[in-house]
Amino acid sequence: MSFIVKCIDCGHTAPYFPTSVNCPRCNSQWREAQYDYETLAKTLPLQLPDRPFDLWRYRELLPVRSPNPAITLGEGGTPLVQAVNLGMMLGCPNIFIKDERQGPTASFKDRQAAVTIAALKEAGITEMVVASTGNVAIAYSAYAARAGIKLWAFVTSLVPAVKMREIALYGSQVIKVTGSYDQAKQVAAEFARQRSLYQDMGARTTTSVEAMKTISYEIAEQLTAVFGPVTPSEGRQPAWRTPDWYIQAISGGMGPLGVAKGFAELKQMGLIDGIPAIGVIQAEGCAPMVEAWKQGQETAKPVSSPRTHIETLATGDPGRSYTFLRRIVDDSHGAFESVSDEEAFRAMHVLAKMEGISAEPAAAVAFAGLFKLVRAGVVKPTDTVVINCTGHTMPPERLVLGDGWARNVVLPSRVMEETPQEGLLAALSRVAPDRFPRIAIVDDTTEARLLIRRILQSQGNFTIFEASDGKEALQLIEREVPDLIILDLMMPELDGFAVLDALKAKPETANIPVIVSTAKELTADEKDRLKGRIQSLMQKGDFMNDEFLDEVRALIS
Repeated sequence: MSFIVKCIDCGHTAPYFPTSVNCPRCNSQWREAQYDYETLAKTLPLQLPDRPFDLWRYRELLPVRSPNPAITLGEGGTPLVQAVNLGMMLGCPNIFIKDERQGPTASFKDRQAAVTIAALKEAGITEMVVASTGNVAIAYSAYAARAGIKLWAFVTSLVPAVKMREIALYGSQVIKVTGSYDQAKQVAAEFARQRSLYQDMGARTTTSVEAMKTISYEIAEQLTAVFGPVTPSEGRQPAWRTPDWYIQAISGGMGPLGVAKGFAELKQMGLIDGIPAIGVIQAEGCAPMVEAWKQGQETAKPVSSPRTHIETLATGDPGRSYTFLRRIVDDSHGAFESVSDEEAFRAMHVLAKMEGISAEPAAAVAFAGLFKLVRAGVVKPTDTVVINCTGHTMPPERLVLGDGWARNVVLPSRVMEETPQEGLLAALSRVAPDRFPRIAIVDDTTEARLLIRRILQSQGNFTIFEASDGKEALQLIEREVPDLIILDLMMPELDGFAVLDALKAKPETANIPVIVSTAKELTADEKDRLKGRIQSLMQKGDFMNDEFLDEVRALIS
């Protein structure tokens, strides 16, 4: 399939070659690939049923003329997992996780590396340079090794050593730069210039953005498999499904740029009817795009000294990526949001303990952002949401590599702050069980008990007891004498009010703290019956507002 690259600034079109990074007319480095969408709209849907569900399924929409099967590692085709328990917790049942941890090197950067390395191999390029905070260099290292391309990986000294060792394991040369990520990029660029080497330039690299759009193609197909096609207007074929929201944590912003382009192309080909709102999440300590968007600015002010321990998201100067993302977010009625490191670490625990998905901190930033957007009412309960779980990297053993696997470059510009261990949430989670190690959950609904249990388990190592009715609850409480009771009011036969009466009548149970949960809007009389007898009244739908955990913590203090 033929394709060209078009300059975003002057509109000039030209054939695509990886080594041609500047527009020949205006010298801009911002160009995008374009294809014969009219023809593809007719031919692609007919060819897809016979193809494997992987990245190369969409080969006619990628800037590689003849994909080389000898260098593929099975990239793309990652699962779309419905987050049933998170959906219950947030009151938003249609939350889906695009599990990019399932890529060959366990991150969504495998897509970028696969397409770029395929294009470089096709062009005869044998050596390249990349600056990275971890996952990009790991992915490129794997694919470069398979393709026989020498890779120079410039990483900041704050990148976890386990990631550096994995980069080195593939045979790449690791250059540790004691400086910020933006400084590492500058050093890498100068190194590439002096040696006339190809350099990956992130969002300005055509193949990188094009690779990321395959995420949107897969999501549309996968949601269609779940919900069925959209019923079209008269005279049209059924359309693929799209979510109401696509949410991702970003550093430089390349992922959402590619995903948005993919959805736009699907709409141009008539395969989908609408484009989802794009949610872009950054770490608070390095959130130049979020700050600029919330202040209505057209350009983002660089953050010279990032204040986040999530180093993989510490791009202080997004450059023009913000300009393009701002337009995408505004046009799609999306949002920029930031979250604290602590919120991200907490989301890691919630995600692992409620959905069985272990994500690295950068991926957890997206989930913490989702929690904020739901809490603020930006994401509605009826919305279908796809959130990108961007990565989870497994480290190689320290002794595998031996000594001398990296070189050091120390920049004298500033002294880097020591990065503490990412254990703030773990420490917080251990506080509650110290005071309330044993908790009884009383509710006649199995799903409600399961949800409360999972929320508690995400916060610490509690011993949890369950009762499904009032009579069973009184027997359990008398036998186990828990430190805290979470009590449903609306139960058949012996309801929560009767259970409270029985508890208060006995000295051994009268002083056990009780949090009441109910789905019913209580009358004034019913609220009076609870006054002075419980610590908190919770509407079940309010778990999404973190009030449940806040009440537990309030009891501790």
